[in-house]
Amino acid sequence: MSEADKRVLPVANLREFFKDSLHGALTKQRVSVEDQTEHYVVNVLTLFARSEALYDSTPEGMRLRPLVALLGEALEATCRTERNRALQRLGDVSLFIAGFFAHSFAERLIDIDYAIGMGGRAYAVLAEANSRGRARVLGAVFAELAEKFQPMVDALNEVSETSYTHSDRDTLRLYEIWLKTGSARSYALLKRLGVDPTRSGGTAFKH
Repeated sequence: MSEADKRVLPVANLREFFKDSLHGALTKQRVSVEDQTEHYVVNVLTLFARSEALYDSTPEGMRLRPLVALLGEALEATCRTERNRALQRLGDVSLFIAGFFAHSFAERLIDIDYAIGMGGRAYAVLAEANSRGRARVLGAVFAELAEKFQPMVDALNEVSETSYTHSDRDTLRLYEIWLKTGSARSYALLKRLGVDPTRSGGTAFKH
């Protein structure tokens, strides 16, 4: 069983679970998005809850393709449709892994700010490509995701860590995430854990 499978809760209707959880997280984080954008993210979460949709089959087993490989696929696309499809997957995968695997980035060569940057730029390009005609509604969704990528990641962190207990190592990781991304959620969690993060003077621990 993959790590993604282990994190999926056994609920009767996964889509409804993500819909309610995401809406609650957005409300808690005071992030306002259009209904279409919220619906799009729920669809992404529901899709990637199935490991075969998120991972690719390789001789070594199911693996997550590097984000740079997804970007390369978009750059090498021979037509607009293929390019947009590759950019959309790059944006969706970046959003999902930044939202649900933020703590695991500490063990990898890339970091969460890299995923946030890649995903945000992919959605921004898609927003421009879909700014006219029948695609305008979808273009508006991509534009909002590009603009609010970090707050959306914070909301997904909230969904993924509903029953998560932070260790000392996680506290340091939260501080690192806050430094790199300016995450309002990470800042609030640090304050709740008794840490007053400051960019200029390190961290001040309350006693």
